[in-house]
Amino acid sequence: MITLKNILVAVDFGEASETALAYGRELARLGGATLHVLHVAGDVAASAMGVEGYVTDLTSVQQEVEDSARKQLDGAVSDEDRRTLAAKTVVRTSNTPALSIVSYAKDAHIDLIIVGTHGRGGMAHLFMGSVAERVVRTAPCPVLTVRNPEHEFVLPDALQVVARA
Repeated sequence: MITLKNILVAVDFGEASETALAYGRELARLGGATLHVLHVAGDVAASAMGVEGYVTDLTSVQQEVEDSARKQLDGAVSDEDRRTLAAKTVVRTSNTPALSIVSYAKDAHIDLIIVGTHGRGGMAHLFMGSVAERVVRTAPCPVLTVRNPEHEFVLPDALQVVARA
């Protein structure tokens, strides 16, 4: 039997990560696992390093980016998620999201990582790479990639209530 005590869903607030979060919720419910929801916010200072002659304190800008991410996470994770799944929301700052996701998974003893994928192909994948692919290659545990649009495997919560009745 596979035991899942900690499930991590990495989100970027796009449609694919919404789908991944639905899978994470359902798997956490089924296995009685704790749900960890992680967003990796970009590092504003590191991004600005290449701009010649640009000198300013970016601390307040970075704080705004992180505060905005926390608000979005709070909106994505419900009070019920917190009660029934002991859901935890985490914001990490980095310009290498895959590395941050894998690092968090190691630190938090995650048993399963769930990430959404946009299913880019061809040139877009070549130039942009894939966070999901990097996570799969370097993760310390199994990784479930969820494509959007996805196979109708997980029913929305409202349909589950009707189906159970």
